[in-house]
Parts: sequence; C-alpha cells; structure tokens
Amino acid sequence: MEKQYRLRKNGQFRYVYKKGKGAACREMSVGFVKGPRLLAGFAVSKKIGNAVTRNRVKRRLREAFRAEIPLLRRGLYVVTARDAAAQADYARLAASLKYLLRKQGLYREEAK
Repeated sequence: MEKQYRLRKNGQFRYVYKKGKGAACREMSVGFVKGPRLLAGFAVSKKIGNAVTRNRVKRRLREAFRAEIPLLRRGLYVVTARDAAAQADYARLAASLKYLLRKQGLYREEAK
C-alpha cells in the first residue's frame, strides 16, 4: 500500500477508536470514520506473536486493503488484528476484510 494512504499519528488512531463505527470478525476488526481522503492504519498487538509474526500479519493486511482502495469510500480506516490472524493465510485475511467492509457498507455505490 502506498504511503499516501497510511494513517500514522497516534491521535488519528485514537480518533477512529473513539468516534468511529466498527465491525469485527474472528481475525480482525475494522473501524471507520468519514473523512476528506482515504487513509488506513493497521494495528497488531504484541499478543499476536513475535515481531516476525506481527510484521507478516501487517504486510498481509496492507496488501489485502490495497486491492480494495479503488472501491472504498473516503475516510479513516483502522484495521486491528486479533489472535486468529497469526494463523490465517492471506486468502482468509482478504476474505475477512472484504466481509467486514461490505458489512459496514464502506464500498462506494458506483463500485458495486
């Protein structure tokens, strides 16, 4: 995923956690707040595993999200990995992400 789409500041993450609407499944949760442009952040706790495991999960989540960017509404997204994400493969993470985005109605109308 390109850097122009990344959410970086702690305050931005906290804003999405506090004001955003969320949905969750076994592997992850997704929070969303409307905004002027599309930005996404990824959170993986130390409970998930060691640094190698956490970085692998983040890379997979970023790639799954990158494929959906042209279809999504503008706003701030925070994807938070859960314990099951460490054992899930890329296909499972991508399917779960699509499910959560569809569940929250975050796809643009013309993209459907």
